[in-house]
Amino acid sequence: MMDKRFLAFGGFTLVALALVFQPLRDLMGSASRGEYYSHIVLIPLVTGYLIYSKRKELLGNPSPAYGVGGVGVLGGIALYLLGMSLGAGLNENDLVALWVFSAVVFWIGGFILLYGWEAFRKYPFPFLFLVFMIPIPGAILHKIIYALQLASTEVSDVLFGLTRVPYTRDGFVFHLPGISVEVAEVCSGIRSSLALFITSVLAGHFFLDKLWKKTVLAVFVFPVTVFKNGIRIITLSLLGAYVDPKFLTGSFLHQSGGFIFFIPALALLGVALFLLRKKA
Repeated sequence: MMDKRFLAFGGFTLVALALVFQPLRDLMGSASRGEYYSHIVLIPLVTGYLIYSKRKELLGNPSPAYGVGGVGVLGGIALYLLGMSLGAGLNENDLVALWVFSAVVFWIGGFILLYGWEAFRKYPFPFLFLVFMIPIPGAILHKIIYALQLASTEVSDVLFGLTRVPYTRDGFVFHLPGISVEVAEVCSGIRSSLALFITSVLAGHFFLDKLWKKTVLAVFVFPVTVFKNGIRIITLSLLGAYVDPKFLTGSFLHQSGGFIFFIPALALLGVALFLLRKKA
């Protein structure tokens, strides 16, 4: 039979989900931002599994912390109300980010209130992992995309040089025989970068024992993503220039073939993980 504490925690969970369900659903369904956040639905499932796997340690010996937990719960409510008061002053992405952050704070506060600070300290990873549910604020997201776009263009420039294909470059645009190819924001690989980064964080948690190793693995995602983007850009460009221009517009490889290039990137991440595990 479920105890009252567990039922209360279930109530906190339902309230937190209710606060963010519709805003997240609308954001993920929007044409401009939805593609960046397809991973969000998986995050609470991972957190739930991680907590379940450690349920005896986390839930078996509760020691409520009403002070710290209460501050978290009230802080989450205050942040949500702040989002409501700001309303139209924020764009949809940033408003939802604030609301999701408030729900995460509220939920963690509820856990600490019911099960204690020590329980949280024993295994904070699943709770902190929920940060990946929070949409990236627009100003930060734009800078990340620009960095990926710029780095991918530079790598593509180097790779084009290695192919000895005649081309010229004008900023983010490459001019090849018969076609011009722009490395646009959609070519930045932000979606695959997020997927790889989240994967690296999980892999580091499960398989690496030191913080510096986990950090190296997470940082390694950037060069892997940029290299993967460069390979995809020159592949599509050369196919468009020398086989069929449709490879750059309506082809499957252009629109839905990202996973073909994602798999080698994931393999490179796996190699890095293997080497880090071997490192003393």
